[in-house]
This record gives sequence, C-alpha cells and structure tokens, in this order.
Amino acid sequence: MPSRRSYDQYCSAARALDLVGDRWTLLIVRELLAGPRRYTDLHADLPGVSTDVLASRLKDMEQGGLTTRRRLPPPGAAYVYELTGRGRELLPVLQALGRWGESELGERRPTDAVRAHWFALPLLRGLDGQGLVEVRLEEGDFHLRVGAEQGPVYGDGPAPGEADARLTLDAATCAAVATGELDLTEAVRLGRVTVTGDGTLAKALREA
Repeated sequence: MPSRRSYDQYCSAARALDLVGDRWTLLIVRELLAGPRRYTDLHADLPGVSTDVLASRLKDMEQGGLTTRRRLPPPGAAYVYELTGRGRELLPVLQALGRWGESELGERRPTDAVRAHWFALPLLRGLDGQGLVEVRLEEGDFHLRVGAEQGPVYGDGPAPGEADARLTLDAATCAAVATGELDLTEAVRLGRVTVTGDGTLAKALREA
C-alpha cells in the first residue's frame, strides 16, 4: 500500500486523492503520458521540483500501482519510469482538469517556465479520430498520437514516421487554444494554424 497518509474517508474521490492528490503527482503523470522517461529527464521537465520530492512521488506512484520502473537494455542501461494501465486512465482526468483551468492561465508571467510539449494535451482535446500529428512551434516540435488506446499519447520531437497531419503555429495561437479563447478548427479557419498532409486528420481540419 502507498506510504502516504490517507484521508480515511469511504469516498471514491477521497480514495483517488489518496493516490494523486499530492503536489507534483499529476504533473508527473502528464510527463509520463509521453512514454517511458528517465529520472533526469523528468526532473528537467518539472522545473521547481526538488530531487527528494520527485523521488518520493515516484516511489509512492509505483507503490500505488500508477507507474512501474524498469531498466533499459544496453547500451541504454538506465532506469525508466512509465505509466501502468491504471496510471494511463488518468488522461481524461488531466484533460478535464486542463479544461477547467483554462481561465486561470491568463498572460504568461515572467516566472512561468514553458515546454513545447505542455501544449500537447490542450491540442489533443481539439482532435478527433486516429492518427499521428506533428506540431511545429518556435519553442520546439512534438507529436501527438490521436486516439491511441495504448502507449504514449504524445512525444518530443518530430513524428516518428509519416504524419497524418502537420500543424505549424506560434506560441500565441497555442496559448489561445489552451485557454479556450480559440478552438483548433477555428484557428485553422483564421489562418493561425497551417495544416499540411494528406491524412484523414489533415483533411478533417482543413474542411471543418
């Protein structure tokens, strides 16, 4: 059983918060939705978390059945953390939480860190169907696996293979989608998102 304290309430919401209610836990899930990650990579993409807290959260998440840890074969020979099926079920929870928090974003503060792939989940909400989408931002590229039932739902860098659609946009447009000011199809119609590719997803966005 997890070592963290429990609310000791016979309530499903309280039981869920026993597992994911600690600070940083859901943001670790956000990072692991990209697939297996090394500890050092997680720490780099979670600015502000201490090494002790990150190690503690990962241990609790493993004990709670949300993550597993395994050693990569040579030449990697490093340990990686990845979500279990139970942990991956938190994707719609994060999606709903992100939508609820749209109004809290406002203008980016000088102290706010940003990573290109943090826009992955807001963009994913605006895509229907299945396929591989590459997103190009000034801050970096990432890719989305729309409709993926297993495995990573997004990842850093260009698409690992032929993308069904490629989206090119600036950070301001991405932020507008993330805050709910624009939906993705409207941004395409306004010319703020350039869509290329011949896949079903690209055609659906251009024709919406």
